[in-house]
Amino acid sequence: MKRQLLIGALLAAVPLLAADANSPGGAAAAFTELKKLVGTWEADTSMGKARSTYELTAGGTVLVEREEIGGKHSMMTMISVDGDRVVLTHYCMAGNQPRMAASGIGSKGEIAFRFLDATGLKSDKDGHMRNATFKLLDADHFESNWQFFQNGKPAEHEETFRYTRTK
Repeated sequence: MKRQLLIGALLAAVPLLAADANSPGGAAAAFTELKKLVGTWEADTSMGKARSTYELTAGGTVLVEREEIGGKHSMMTMISVDGDRVVLTHYCMAGNQPRMAASGIGSKGEIAFRFLDATGLKSDKDGHMRNATFKLLDADHFESNWQFFQNGKPAEHEETFRYTRTK
């Protein structure tokens, strides 16, 4: 009887194991996808032209983004793997440095970062980036969405930037 229960449990688990094996991936897979951003990108935004460059540093373990929007707003973001998550630190023009984490690639190919903490943030009511999502569409296009919080809630204006790789 015990043997039949064990076999039944194993057979029931096979579809679950197969579904997990086909899942998009964890932190290492997400970082591998993000490394495809190395290069220079541009997007038209409501604040003007955005230009982002991505490069690898620290032996390929850190992805650095340098972004300029409208020729006046300059920011930097550093992304790396930390155990079973990908961490991001955004050096924002708001004067603070939010840290966010993603556990892997979502079912729609999105890498969604969620707020952990921040340096330079006096209060949660101060303006800061709270969440960020990247979606690699193809080799020459990706989207990023950064959610800004003010007074403890999402700001009314939120924009998804659609970037094109420059040649």
